Amino acid sequence: MTVRLLTINQQLESQQTRRVLLIEDNDVNRMLLSDYLGYCGYDVQSLSNGATLFSTIEKFQPELMLLDLKLPDIDGFLLLEQIQQKSDLSKIPVIVVSAFAFKADQERAMNLGACRYFVKPVNLTELILTIEAELANKRL
Repeated sequence: MTVRLLTINQQLESQQTRRVLLIEDNDVNRMLLSDYLGYCGYDVQSLSNGATLFSTIEKFQPELMLLDLKLPDIDGFLLLEQIQQKSDLSKIPVIVVSAFAFKADQERAMNLGACRYFVKPVNLTELILTIEAELANKRL
């Protein structure tokens, strides 16, 4: 596992820094994901709620977003819907990382525009591989 992570990290270091916006209300989860993504070479901006999401997107210009659905101030499903309604934002891949494990929640998120859905706890290697695949698809 460590060798595989190091190999992924070496591959990522050879690429340009990619901007990822992380929206996660749990402090520990946000810190761990942010640190891990930074270690893997990403430029990460993180938010603990959805209040400043759109102003942060405008300033940070993320290439991909990781979104928790259960936020203290707004429903993550509503955020997904709002993102998809803005033509300039709908092109940004959104990967949901949520504790909501029901198939109905996953289907709803995908129908609202999420490109992938991970149930917590997340396999970090799988998450990084998915991020890379989505960023590669975005370039095409």
